[in-house]
Amino acid sequence: MLVEQLYLDCLSQASYLVADETTGRALVVDPRRDVQVYLDAAAERGVRIEGVINTHVHADFASGHLELAAATGAWIGYGRAARTEFTTRALAHGDRISLGDVVVEVLETPGHTPESISLLVFAHATDTVPDAVLTGDALFIGDVGRPDLLASAGHAARDLAGMLYESVHHVLMALPDEVRVLPGHGAGSACGKNLSTQLSSTIGEQRATNYACRPMPREEFVALVTAGQPPAPAYFGHDALLNQRHHALLDTVVPALTVEEFLKVAGEAVVLDVRDGTDFAAAHIEGSLNVGLDGRFSETVGAVLRPDVPVVLVAPEGRETEAVVRLARVGFDHVAGHLARPEAAFLEMVDRITPASRITAAHLRELSTGSVTVLDVRGAAEREGGLIPGSLHIPLQQLLARIDDVPTDRPTVVHCAGGYRSSTAASLLRAHGHTDVSDLIGGYAAYAPATACAATARSAT
Repeated sequence: MLVEQLYLDCLSQASYLVADETTGRALVVDPRRDVQVYLDAAAERGVRIEGVINTHVHADFASGHLELAAATGAWIGYGRAARTEFTTRALAHGDRISLGDVVVEVLETPGHTPESISLLVFAHATDTVPDAVLTGDALFIGDVGRPDLLASAGHAARDLAGMLYESVHHVLMALPDEVRVLPGHGAGSACGKNLSTQLSSTIGEQRATNYACRPMPREEFVALVTAGQPPAPAYFGHDALLNQRHHALLDTVVPALTVEEFLKVAGEAVVLDVRDGTDFAAAHIEGSLNVGLDGRFSETVGAVLRPDVPVVLVAPEGRETEAVVRLARVGFDHVAGHLARPEAAFLEMVDRITPASRITAAHLRELSTGSVTVLDVRGAAEREGGLIPGSLHIPLQQLLARIDDVPTDRPTVVHCAGGYRSSTAASLLRAHGHTDVSDLIGGYAAYAPATACAATARSAT
């Protein structure tokens, strides 16, 4: 038996290769869009992929089921409640998929979504206790899937939370303690609020340590899992629809554009600069958005761009394809091209190049109260750990929709935790007409120690 977890850190997303190594028959569960990793893994282990299963209709990433099916001829499986434009194998509770002696059995575990399933993996067809359960987004390590993502589709969070209670407490917690738990996400995913950094556990460990798995009445569970959920990223609705549709396959080839070509295309597109914040601040094309590749790039793009808007890229040389792939992982497929040789190109368009203002924590502390708007783009939970007094709080995921809530009558200083998101937020404000915007170097992590040191110095005098 082979159960291999393939984890994508930048999306906190886990997919799985499940196989019977004797027969060479394999399944892939919850694949990401760029599927070569599964083809390579299967070839290395001498197995062939004959089925692709999505544990539910994913909202946080564009799944690679169509790409894998095209590459291998595999069938595509979803829980029987799913509705798709392409042909699927409808999987119902108790269905058993034989790969040889290794068997995969379907558990219907709705709640995160109505069609959610989990998958038991038995090392031998005659085993009564499974080796592992692939829980998708029903059960995480330390948490359960959030039930509030389908409000726009007419599914009340409380109703889905009630389904999730049954799935967690009466289906998954009914499994023996020794069964391994292999979830669909780890810490950092927006699909839950308390995910662990651990990527595997057991039913027994979750029964003992997971707040949502301890014995409790249904209503208490519903209240717990619906409270305190962070805002859902705006692109989630787009990806949920995309994963149900018969869309175009991933294409990573985009043209390199000369300055003349770039300027012509840029007039109808968003210029997305994926260099790091320091390079962007030194020089960038006026009006461009900055989302650095060396961070949680895909989901950050999803917070500040709409998926149907065409994009042209400014990327470090040699990383253009990486940017295209990572955009495609969240369903952003409208990349019109990238600027060839950016450093040389900037010299040709010097009249369009501008720096971005950045300030230090010490400088911010010297500014008088009320002379600037301090905009905090962290999440609510981060802010509970400390904040800059008087700051305006708009999480990055909400900034595009709430951009008019940011005053324009005084300078704005944007901060996040460490500086990555604030560069993005500041560039978004500038692109929407805010003329005096700076971002805080080092974010709140730099400001808080400076404030503590100043307070210590004052108390010593």
